[in-house]
Order: sequence, then C-alpha cells, then structure tokens
Amino acid sequence: MASPGRPSRFFALFLLVSLTAIRRSLAAPAGNKSCDTIDHGYRCSPETTHFWGQYSLWFSVPSEISVEPPSGCDVSFASVLSRHGGRDPTANKAIAYGALIGYIQNSTTTFTDEFAFLKDYQYTLGADQLTDAGRQEMVNSGAHFYRRYAKFLENKTPFVRSSGQDRVIESAEKWLAGFAQEGKRDEVGKIDVSIPETKGQNNTLSHEICAKFEKGPLDKIGDSAQMTWIDKFIPSIQQRVNAKLGVKLTPTETIYLMDMCPFDTLSSPTAAVSKFCHIFTEDEWHQYDYYETLGKYYGYGNGNPLGPTQGVGYVNELLARLTEKPVDDHTNTNSTLDSDPSTFPLDRKAYADFSHDNDMSAIFAALGLYNSTKPLSNSTIEGTDETHGFSAAWTVPFAARMYVEKLQCKGEKEEFVRVIMNDRVAPLEFCGGDEHGRCTLSKFVESQSFARSGGHWDQCFA
Repeated sequence: MASPGRPSRFFALFLLVSLTAIRRSLAAPAGNKSCDTIDHGYRCSPETTHFWGQYSLWFSVPSEISVEPPSGCDVSFASVLSRHGGRDPTANKAIAYGALIGYIQNSTTTFTDEFAFLKDYQYTLGADQLTDAGRQEMVNSGAHFYRRYAKFLENKTPFVRSSGQDRVIESAEKWLAGFAQEGKRDEVGKIDVSIPETKGQNNTLSHEICAKFEKGPLDKIGDSAQMTWIDKFIPSIQQRVNAKLGVKLTPTETIYLMDMCPFDTLSSPTAAVSKFCHIFTEDEWHQYDYYETLGKYYGYGNGNPLGPTQGVGYVNELLARLTEKPVDDHTNTNSTLDSDPSTFPLDRKAYADFSHDNDMSAIFAALGLYNSTKPLSNSTIEGTDETHGFSAAWTVPFAARMYVEKLQCKGEKEEFVRVIMNDRVAPLEFCGGDEHGRCTLSKFVESQSFARSGGHWDQCFA
C-alpha cells in the first residue's frame, strides 16, 4: 500500500477537485464524437477496454442466443436492473490515486516512451459522482431500453426505484431522460421511490444488513483470492514500471496505476481512451480483468457462502412483479414500502431499478444465473468460455443492465421468462431453458427455491 504520508500531501488537491466535480455539466458537449453508442455501448479499442472489470464502460456482450424475441412471441413484461453510470473514484481511492501520481512525478527524473505524458499530467479527478461520460452512458441506456421494447412501451411508463446514493439517483434521472428522448415524449418521468442507504435500513438495492457478511472472515474472501492472483501477475508489470520510471511502486500501487486508465478515460466527456491505458499490454489487461472478476465472484457471488443471500430480497421482489402477487420475503426487503401499492405496485408492465455492482453480483448469484460457473482459479486465468460467461466486465460494468422479460407466444398457454445480461441471453439451464433461452413462468418461479426460502439469511446473525 502507499505510505501513510503520501495521501496527506494531496488532500487539499482532492478537496478542490471534489468541489470542481460538483460543478460539472450534466451532459456531454454536443458535436464531439464519443466512443459510446446507444446500441452497442463502448466501442473504442475493445481488445483492451472491454477488460477493465467493473470499471469497464458498458458494452454489448456477445450472445450465443438471439437477443430478439422468438418468432410469434410478444413482450408482455419488461424490467431492468441497472448499475449506475461511470463515476470518479471513490473518496479513499481518489486520495490514493492523487498521492500515487504525485509520488511518481516527484521521484522520476526521466519520462520516456509510453510514460512521457506523466511528466505534465495534472490529477483532476473528482470523487464518487458521475462523470459526463457516465451521465451519457445512462442517457444511452434509457434510449437502449426504449428501442428494444418500443412497441411494448408505446403507452407505458416504467415504475422506477433507485437506491439512495447521489450517483445512483442521478443515473436513474439520466436513464429517464434518455428513455423520454428516444420515445419522443414531452415529459421526462420521475423516480417513484428512492430507498435511503442508511445503516440499518432494509434496501434490496444496497446491501448493509447481514452482519456476518459485512464484517468478519466472509468479508475477506474476495480480497484473499485477489491477493493470490496479484502474486501471480503483478510482479512482472511492477518490475517493468519501476525500472522504466526509477520508482518503487508496491503491488497495490501498480494496480492503482492500472485503475487510472478507466477512471481517466471516464474523465473525458467523450470517454476518449486515456494515455494511462497504453502503459499496459493487452495480455496485462486480461489479467487485470480477471483480478477484478475474482473480487466479484468470491466477494459477492457464488464463491462466498453468504454472497448470493444478499440478493435474495430483490429476487423475491422480482417474482412478485412477474406473478403479480405480494412480496413474500423476510430478508432485506423493506416491508413498509413493498406492502404499499403506491411504492411497490404489482400491476405495472415495465419496471426499472438502479443499484450498485456488488449488489447486482449478489442478485445474479441468488437467481442462479452462473450456477454452471465452477469455482474460479486464483492461480490461472480463465476466460468467459471457461466461466460460462462470468466476468466482472461481462456482468457489472458501469451502466450494467439485466433485462427480465415475459413473452406471450402463439400457441402457448403459459407465458415465458427470459433474462438478458448486457445483451447476452442467459441460457437458464436451471429452469429448463429452451433454444431461445426461455423458461415457462411457472418453471422459472419454481427454480427460485433458494430465494423463496430466504437463502441462508438465518446465518447472518448467528
């Protein structure tokens, strides 16, 4: 880790940058060509930019199953669970990154080749809030949802919930703006419910309740897996960077230097690929992506004994919406909100929820979307072919989205359910998914026995 003295020298700079970030404009400048697109997401340098783990900008993930509804099927229900858009680093990381840049600039005498830009680089990243590029991601996301379901949504407005953090609320607002713009609607919709992220507050869009998961050995499993992998892939990168710059970066600081690539990219209103990204090779970015993937799998997914349980409450809310029956849950749902038709209606046909990457990772695990993914190796990199589609970049990039849709198909008595992860149709083997990724509604509900029984919530306070 960086020495304790480094961050303090940059604290004043950090405060100034944070205040500057608040004043940023709410939309990307018109006329500048962006790497981000409505239909396909982030397209610049995909051989590296699609391997930034959860710090990747959203991109359309390849699908073995056609994302279009099967012939003869019409959408009868559509919901989206979305991560917030691209942001600045969190407050603690912002201080650490600023200190790292200052240390390099104060310690290096010669900046050559791919490091030349660092000599005059000015650290101006804010903290915690959306960047202009992240805002545009969410505008594009709202437009993407409308385009996909335009016929179905013609006279419908989604019921919108947001977790209570500022960047999540703003993401929902930008999504609504993109939705209205694409649908040529006169008015932009409003967030119907915002659930505070306060200690002790039940909130299916932000985990904080399960004591045994939040503190103790289970909280360290993801970090432990990542540290083992760091020992495998970072030494050669660390040695090269230190030799080139004449510095003594630690393994953690080397990771921080890699982190600067996506965050500096996001600081550009058009998300132009940062010069930090060119410091590292394509193979090194794949190794970095796997590092972040290990953190999600063992921190919040199937690799953590209580990871999937953190997503049980949301799954039970989803089942209530799909079946139009009251929520049946005793985990982290807010019973006051969920029992009131004005804050949790069951008669809508379109819903949108906005959350965070860690919470979404737990929800995906609770649903069983990656049950076929074997425990990830922390010593050998595994690609998405081997992990059955699981990676941090493929599941929870900035502006990540899970669509759950119901289909009414000709000649069929029962509705079908499909799940689409960032444009990749989930095969849904756990409920007998067919060649179109469909399960009947009854089979889908039946398959969710883990969530319906409360997961392992009883262990949270044991």
